[in-house]
Parts: sequence; C-alpha cells; structure tokens
Amino acid sequence: MATAELSRRQFLKGTGALIVSFSLFPPSDLFAQTEPAPGGLPDPTQLDSWIAVGQDGTVTVFTSKVELGTGVETALAQIAAEELDVSWKKIKVDMGDTQKTIDQATTSGSRTIERAGPQIRQAAAAARRELLKLAAARLKEPIDKLTVRDGVVSVAGNPSKRVSYGQLIGGKRFNVTIDAEGKAGELKLARDVKPKDPREYTTVGQPVPRFDLPPKLTGEAVYVHDVRVPGMLHARVVRPPVLNTAPTSIDDGAAKKIPGFVKAVREGSFVGVVAKTEWAAIQAAEALKVAWAKPETKLPANREELDAYLTGTKSFTTLKGLEKGDPAAAAKAKKHYEAMFRWPFQMHGMIGPSCAVADVRGGRATVWSGCQGPFRTRASVAGLLKIPEENVRVIYHEASGSYGRLSNDDGAEDAALLSRAVGAPVRVQWSRRDEHGWEPKGPAQVQKLKAGVDGEGKIIAWDFTDYSLPWTVAATMTLLASEQIGLKAKAQGQGNGNQGGGEIYAFENNRIVAEEIPWLKPEPSPLRTSNLRAPGQLARCFASETLLNEIAADLGVDPIELRLGYLAGDRRAADALNAVAEKSQWQKRRQPQGADSAALKGRGVAMTRRAGGYAAAVADVEVEKSTGKVAVRRVTLAHDCGLIVNPDGVRNQVEGNIIQGVSRALYEEVTFDESGVKSLDWASYPILRFPDMPEVDIVLIDRKDQAPLGAGELSTVPIPAAIANAIFDATGAKLREAPFTPKRVLAAMKGKGES
Repeated sequence: MATAELSRRQFLKGTGALIVSFSLFPPSDLFAQTEPAPGGLPDPTQLDSWIAVGQDGTVTVFTSKVELGTGVETALAQIAAEELDVSWKKIKVDMGDTQKTIDQATTSGSRTIERAGPQIRQAAAAARRELLKLAAARLKEPIDKLTVRDGVVSVAGNPSKRVSYGQLIGGKRFNVTIDAEGKAGELKLARDVKPKDPREYTTVGQPVPRFDLPPKLTGEAVYVHDVRVPGMLHARVVRPPVLNTAPTSIDDGAAKKIPGFVKAVREGSFVGVVAKTEWAAIQAAEALKVAWAKPETKLPANREELDAYLTGTKSFTTLKGLEKGDPAAAAKAKKHYEAMFRWPFQMHGMIGPSCAVADVRGGRATVWSGCQGPFRTRASVAGLLKIPEENVRVIYHEASGSYGRLSNDDGAEDAALLSRAVGAPVRVQWSRRDEHGWEPKGPAQVQKLKAGVDGEGKIIAWDFTDYSLPWTVAATMTLLASEQIGLKAKAQGQGNGNQGGGEIYAFENNRIVAEEIPWLKPEPSPLRTSNLRAPGQLARCFASETLLNEIAADLGVDPIELRLGYLAGDRRAADALNAVAEKSQWQKRRQPQGADSAALKGRGVAMTRRAGGYAAAVADVEVEKSTGKVAVRRVTLAHDCGLIVNPDGVRNQVEGNIIQGVSRALYEEVTFDESGVKSLDWASYPILRFPDMPEVDIVLIDRKDQAPLGAGELSTVPIPAAIANAIFDATGAKLREAPFTPKRVLAAMKGKGES
C-alpha cells in the first residue's frame, strides 16, 4: 500500500537502486524474516519463505507472481488475510524478487489465482497454526479455546487475556518446516493444514480496494522506467525493423562526437550504443552508421502468401482439442456448411515500451525488469552471460500492461549485454519504433470449418482445424539478444493453444485440432511470435461462433436457443448464456434484421469456455450503410470464474478485456512485407480510442462451491465473435477476416456474402 507521507522523490535503499517510490520494501523490523535463510536462497519447505510478521503486526507475503495491473496483488493479499484472520490493510505483498521468493511460475495464462492462490492460502493457514501454538504457550490455554480477530489471539470468554501476532513473533523467524511437493505452478504446500471453509469467508469475496491504484493516481508508483542506479549509464540497441543480419561494417565516427557518448558495442550481430544520458544514447544510435548483410530469409510478401504458407506447410505438431464420434458422419448430413476464417498478426501494444536496468560485474548480475516471469528472466540472462542462475538476481518493477509481451524480457538481455561490455549499470529503453517493430506478435491464424446438419435440423458433424504459427518466443526459445550472439533455440516453439473451436457444445461428432506450423528463421525476424492475451482463442472463437450463428440463421432458429440445445450437460455454460440473455433483454431473432436506414443496427451473441471459466457476450452495433464503418454501442457480458475473490477486481478485468476485445476486432492488424514490419507507430497500428468506447454491462456469477479461477483473459475471447454476429444480424454480411475494417465490411455487405 502507498504511504501518503513519502515524497515521490525519496530514495529507497535495500536493492542498490535509487528509485522514485512509495513504500515497496519491508521496514527494518522485518529484516530478520525477509533475508534469505542461512545457506542461500529461499526454500519452499520453510514457512519463512512465504510469510513474515512485523513487530507492528503487519504481515508480508512473498510471491514470485507479479502485479501487471490485473489486481492480483490485492487478491492474493485477501487470500492471506482470510486465512490469518487479519485485516487486509495489514497485508503487504513482496512480489517478483528472485532472491526473496519461490518460483511459482510465470504470471500468465490467468493462472495466478488458480495456482498461486492455493499456495498462499496454505502457507497462511500454516502460519496461523504456528501462531496459535505460540499463543497457546504464552497464554497457557489450549488451542481449541483460542480465537483470532484482526491478528489478536484471545481466549474465548475472556477477551482480556490476549496477545497479538506482532507480540508473538514480530521481526523473528518461524523456523518451521512445511510440506512442499512439486515445482512452480504445480507446487503443493502444507497439505496437512486445513484451510477455512469458504462459507466462513469474510474478506475473500469482498470488493477490497486495489493496493496498486492509489500510488498510480498520485504519481508515486515505481515503474521499471523510473529505476535509477548509482553510476548508471543509458543505452539503445540498433535494430532495423527488418530481418536482422550480421553487420558488415560499423562507423561510429559521428556517434563519438555526441556529448556524453561512451561506447559502441558489438557482439555477434548485436549492436548498441552506451552514453551518459538517455538523449545522448538516442542521438548516438541515430548517428551510428551500420551496414547489414543481405538476409538469407524472405518473409511472406502479403497476407495471401502467408495463408498459403500456413495451410500448405506440414505442421511440426498437432494439438488435439477434441476427438469425439465419427468424423465421416458429415456424409450423412442433409445440409453442409464450410468456411475459412483468417486472423492477423496482432501486437501486445504496450503503451510504455520495453525497459530494463542491469548491473553485471564480477560474475554476478542484478536486473530490474518488468518481466512477467522473474525466474524465467533469471534463467535467460544467466544463459546469455554464461553464469550460474544463482548469480543472477531479478527484481520486479511494474512495466506497461503486457499480457504475454513480457513473459520474458528482451530489454533485460539487452541491458545485461551492454552492462557487461562497459562494466557499469546500464538502462535500456526501446523506442516506439523498436517496440512495434520487434515485439513478438500474436500469431497469424487460419481456420477451416466443416459442419453437417441432418433432416431434423440437428448438427451431427463438426470439423474444425486451426492453422497457427507457434510462439517462437517461449520458455524453450531464445530472445533477440541471445539469437544475435549465436545462441540457438532448443525447439520449434510452443503451441498457440487449441481451445475455442466448439468443444463447449455437445455435438454428436466433433473433431477440433490445431496444426502448429514451423516459423523459425535463420535470422532474427520482426515477425517473431509469442503468447498474446487468451492465445489463439479469439480467432478460434470468432470462427466457430460465427459459423454457428450462420447455421442458426439458415435453420431459422434463434442463436441463443440453438446454443442452449447443445449445452444440456453443462449447467455453468447454460447459466452464463441465460444470464447474458436476461441482462441484455435479448429478443429472439431467427434471421438477420437488416434495414433500409443509413445506420443499420444489429445484435450478436457468442460464448466460450477457457481454463474452467465461462463467458457469454452480447454486442450491439451500428453499421454505416455507405462506408461499412462499425460502431460498437454496447457489450453485455456474463462471467463465471468460479469463486470470486474480489468482485471489484474481476469487474475491472472484465471491462478491460471487453475494451481490448473490441479494439482487436475492429482495428488491430500488423502490416508487413517480405522484409519486415510496416506498422511502426500508432498511426499505422491504430487501437480503440476513448470516443469509440462502448457502454459495458456485466453480470458476475459467483460460484462459492467452485475453486477460484483467473479473470485476466476469459472475457476478451467472445467479443470479436459477438461483434461479427451483430454485423451479420444488421446487414446479412458474413465476415471471414479480422479486423472488421470498413473496407471489409462494405465488401461483404455489397455482396451479402463473405469477406
């Protein structure tokens, strides 16, 4: 939590950095517990690795999970507060420092609450058990006669006989071993400790105010861009937004004349400049004259070439989503439906570009990074520098919202190489052109669908194939700097998922597969790929839900009624669909509405299941008849992510998901040619603007009988499909490619066909 008394310009100690900050680090009375255990780094079997109690009764929770603007800091604090029976106001969360936390896996995939939540819950429950033991000894009463309220243990029936957590152990170590089995996200803790029954929750389920928002509003928040280290230099990496080959010559004559210039650095095909100030580094990078070798690789020149490559290249792996029944059943169908859908490369589009600080000296490295996976970044930096992982410390500071962009941090590697080259701390910040050009993009995809309907109007066959590029930036892959100095990836990449192709529906015969198409190139490519929020699923949901809607219209059946007919065995899915129908005041529509007015109005529905959660959306749109321009006026969404830890936090996430989903559906597309990326600024890669924001209505379905799940991705998935179906409802036009630009919509409207 922020402390209003601290000035934005105060310098904090404890990490070696001078940073513009609020109170990020624990007070001195916690040092006895927060320092690594004797003998090295934190041990998951030691309770002190997870929980510390200060003399004032404040509790610090240690986690490698990080706050990306999604509210997980607050939610994890609520979980700990619930088990410890302390106010959430007394909880502090120390996040993302590899020297102080256990590896709980990268913060991605909406898995923090689902997997790290139980770890924190069990650690807090184990701490409460130990504190009750200490209190029983101090108060000379049996544990079953003790009660806890806001961190104070008292004797039932005799509240004056009491002792606080701070008095019991404040500033001291627990020195208690707990059960720990597994690693990272699969780590199970203190399984012998029984946590609270959810029916007893008083903090979990409440709209606790977000810890991270007040300092962001007052300007006290410490972003990675704010980190300053004594003796720090500044740097820029020189990379054109084309295939990155080795330099054939480097002329630093003009760069040396820049006041503050320190050094031009080359290692392999990695080139950068170091200077005393940020402005000097920018000028020196522009002044450095680099000639590059001719690339061996040629990228697809346009979307048509890319599609031919995707559908005509043998996959290196097939991700099977569902194989049910007989794929040949379509031969018995009376009606046949077939369609192909296309999804573009899209950017994470961080508003703040990549930035990191590294201090590499004496065979050790400290890195300040906005990465989503501090331990993953530690491993990549160690591999880059060829030093043991335990010699690398990564300290997290929040960056711009990333949603996969910073699963691993290119900037951290850049800064590490340049720091090693000059023997001093170095800060690297990418330009907007660098970020747009070289960030790993969400992969382009093609989907081919076939469906069959029998004489009674029943869907008897569903065959869905997704052709996708894998993530060439993933846990087993290399980042830019590593590639440039000659380190090679160990695999083809990680698959782009297989959810969203229609597996939610109980079709009698249903086949859903995702073919992963090779995409590694001899030289680093600006069209490299990685996980982007709800990876691959927006495209698959767009394809499957759009064709399903068209089948409903062809059969003269309301699209919600059609879906409900195939959800009989999934109560949660049906509940979500019914909830959004009720909230949006859905009126049955069996055919596209259409109209003769200048502005055509329509409504569309779509739904999905992701990682155990459910979302159903209704979009209301207007389409300009003369131009094809689409305005999304309202989005209504029902959301089920199991037990809700913080309803305000979930609502915040759903709102953000909807907004990003609208942006990706209407605007976002990376343009490219055979040499590289052409979308290098916000003019050439537009995103949704404030005047175009839709109204948003949300229904949160709280499942107190279910485990809590993440809310960071689920609700963005059905948005493009709902919008496409609303456009179809308004115009009869069948959209086959995102984003839904005026040109594409108008072309589809003119032919009342596909575009």
